Amino acid sequence: MSQSPIDTTSAPENDAALLVSDLSVGYGQTDVLRGVSLRVDAGSVTALVGPNGAGKTTLLRAVSGLLPVKEGSVQFFGDDVTRLEPFRRAQQGLCHIPEGRAVYRSLTVRENLQLQASPDRETEAIERAVAAFPILGDRLGQQAGTMSGGEQQMLAMAAAYVRDVRLIVVDEPSLGLSPVMVDKIYEFLGAMATGGTALLLIDQFVDRAMAMADAAYVMRRGEIVFDGEPATLMAGDVFDHYVGG
Repeated sequence: MSQSPIDTTSAPENDAALLVSDLSVGYGQTDVLRGVSLRVDAGSVTALVGPNGAGKTTLLRAVSGLLPVKEGSVQFFGDDVTRLEPFRRAQQGLCHIPEGRAVYRSLTVRENLQLQASPDRETEAIERAVAAFPILGDRLGQQAGTMSGGEQQMLAMAAAYVRDVRLIVVDEPSLGLSPVMVDKIYEFLGAMATGGTALLLIDQFVDRAMAMADAAYVMRRGEIVFDGEPATLMAGDVFDHYVGG
């Protein structure tokens, strides 16, 4: 079974929230990504799956500017951001929610949210976060590190809501969470997508990710091996062929 080469120019570039072209990234002399191309259309949800060690997290780190690019380019809404600092990409509306509940554990929930907000919009930011995750309203004065894993993930997700983001790249948002918390996280992501925010999603719950995705990619050994519709990937033995049982 084979997959036709990816064409990241099949639609106008200005329709793309994210356009990754022939990207090569590595650590030292070791290449982890080799010639990766991927596209996330504006207002759409794209799921990226693959076995552990395939390079999915490395790709997200390169997209957000946390890893330097050896070759290729990253465009964000038509602008070349390949060499742009991570905070500049964040200012333009790119939000990276990494694996591992990235919160400041020694700070309170309120302080975590204030750090993510513009100085003149702190009150609005907290109100928006609490509207998205009401339980955070009862935890504003609590140190983030003393909350449950699910509540910490909600706080990390709320960072995407207190800023004016156009694209969220999110890495394993449901890892280690209870089914109830997973439902809440996906409800939030669904609301963001419905509101027009583009998403690039990596998650262990492939069925959940594919159910909300408009496009799907599979990565193996640092390369994209499938690019197509989620329904095609999940049909018959296609998923096992590309990802493995």
